[in-house]
Amino acid sequence: MMETSSRTNTIATGLAMFSMFFGAGNVVFPLALGQYSQDKNFYAIMGLLITGVGVPFIGLMAMTLFDGNYKHFFDRIGKVPGFLVALFIMALIGPLGATPRCVTLSYSTVKPYMPGMTLPVFSAITCVIIYLLTFRRKNMLDILGYVLTPILLGSLAIIIVKGVLTANSLAPSENSGMYMFAYGLEKGYLTMDLLGAFFFSSIVILCLKRGIHPSQQNDYKKLISMTLAASCIGASLLAIVYLGFSYVAAYNSEALATYPQSEMIYALALSVLGPHLSIFANLAVALACLTTAIALSSVFAEFIHEDLTFKKVGYKTSLALSLLLTFFVSTLDFSGIIAFLVPILYVCYPALIVLSVLNILHKLYGIQWVKVPVFATFLASLVLYYFLHLQ
Repeated sequence: MMETSSRTNTIATGLAMFSMFFGAGNVVFPLALGQYSQDKNFYAIMGLLITGVGVPFIGLMAMTLFDGNYKHFFDRIGKVPGFLVALFIMALIGPLGATPRCVTLSYSTVKPYMPGMTLPVFSAITCVIIYLLTFRRKNMLDILGYVLTPILLGSLAIIIVKGVLTANSLAPSENSGMYMFAYGLEKGYLTMDLLGAFFFSSIVILCLKRGIHPSQQNDYKKLISMTLAASCIGASLLAIVYLGFSYVAAYNSEALATYPQSEMIYALALSVLGPHLSIFANLAVALACLTTAIALSSVFAEFIHEDLTFKKVGYKTSLALSLLLTFFVSTLDFSGIIAFLVPILYVCYPALIVLSVLNILHKLYGIQWVKVPVFATFLASLVLYYFLHLQ
């Protein structure tokens, strides 16, 4: 009986992982990638799968080895640098980046059905909804795993299957396969899923522990095995959706060419499903963004409550402050938020990947080397970004 409960809990956690990771960037960038890469989409999506699926789940496994304790994880580069990096990442996946990006994509997806609704009004209403759904933290994983994820998956599957079945031939791209592979690798950074993995891990571990006997709560072999199984579910679902979205966009590249990135999902659903059925698909995507915003808001509010203010500011107050900042940043619109995030992510992501790999090697094989390779990677990425993008 306990084994059945554990298996069911692992499946639900895998679905919840997918729902937490699947937000604004996971909708937009596979579509934009497919639209741009056309008949070179295979190379582009392989790059995206490495940095958009493989890397985040490496980060999640690394955090599992640290029992979800991000302080111990980042302290390996030094207590002060570790805390500053954690604070910086939390701000990016919270109110300065990923959360408002989810809000703006939701707006782009549903605004054709709400004429007259402005972005600031929509953002304010959404932030209130997020607050109401987030302050009861205990039920959050159940809502994500059991209710919203199946609805979302069903809607996405319809778009992908019908889009592929009714597709035309792929248009030829002028770019080489290697260029598109490198382009896909970079676009995977913009999903920001590695950053989320560092802090979602504690929620995932708590969820998995609910399915095992109290005497096995500290059995890390079992916990890591369950995390791997749940991660396989979440990663597989993400990979399938990325593949499907990118190829549907590649087949419809001409129809999507005139739309900004944030409106591609609306245009694709309209083109593939027609004006009536597309409403349900677009609402499902808006829900996906909402579920990710709920998870991100909860994690950031917990960070303010416990680590920044040492519980001097209550959780609900921290949540309200976070969402207030989210509202103001969301008024920059999707393109403005992306312009702000691109240089930061391109420079920081490689160093965080190196840190994740070295922390896994530290836990498994006792390797101590970490500060020099992490900071060297950061400096190399900074120099490379300057010469490739700013010169």
